[in-house]
Amino acid sequence: MLSDSKTTHAQQQITRALEIMAKLRDPEFGCDWDKQQDFQSIVPHTLEEAHEVADAIEKADFTHLKEELGDLLFQVIFYAQLGQEQGLFDFGDIVEALNTKLVRRHPHVFEKQQKLTEKALAKQWQAIKEQEKSAQPNAGFAQDIPASLPALSKACKVQKQAAKLGFDWPTYHGALEKVQEEVVEVSEALAEDPYSEHSAEELGDLLFATVNVARHIKKDPEQLLRQATNKFTERFLQIEAILQSNDQALSDASLEQMDAAWEEVKRRQRQQLNR
Repeated sequence: MLSDSKTTHAQQQITRALEIMAKLRDPEFGCDWDKQQDFQSIVPHTLEEAHEVADAIEKADFTHLKEELGDLLFQVIFYAQLGQEQGLFDFGDIVEALNTKLVRRHPHVFEKQQKLTEKALAKQWQAIKEQEKSAQPNAGFAQDIPASLPALSKACKVQKQAAKLGFDWPTYHGALEKVQEEVVEVSEALAEDPYSEHSAEELGDLLFATVNVARHIKKDPEQLLRQATNKFTERFLQIEAILQSNDQALSDASLEQMDAAWEEVKRRQRQQLNR
């Protein structure tokens, strides 16, 4: 539990942030940019801020994380101001809905005070989600998954829904065999015509199958690809440094020279791991 002083400080700062937001939207004295925004125009900024939060966490940049979390909170406050202006909801309604949901979804904490195994928690969570869905208008399979989700995250959520219905491999082995099957199909399609729609479709199937393996081993495919991309970027920066130490510009280097630098980077990294 937060101490009284910390609670008071948090409440004061939230109140101040809401006041600032109202001032920014003031029809007469507000900021021209903020006054022009609506729900739709803010969405790209919200997605960008969420990615910046994730980036700070993955870099373990916790000093910067505080700032990024503030930027993300500002997005919620902005939506709350827009909702209040249109008579839809306000910040208090948002927090109330959140609190109600958190308590409802954690009966083992707020009702029975009991320890549950991971399997029991998953079963309880699924039962609560099904109960929540039954209270909403009936939607078809995966219709409740946001269309704007990044493709890897959306694929994972779709697969999870199918798995809950019993359509799934029992272990990752089946999912991995499917990846190997898709690799063969991609190879055949590319050999036939690398620029055809069929080749593109088979590549999509391979990506989807790879997401399934990540899901089975309880990894987030979006995060895995970000980490792999970051690793590649870091290695390429080291390639550039190696070439520059030999008075060689990256833009002028041959593929053979870059490959040699790449292998040198990997060799150095192996040495560091073995120390």
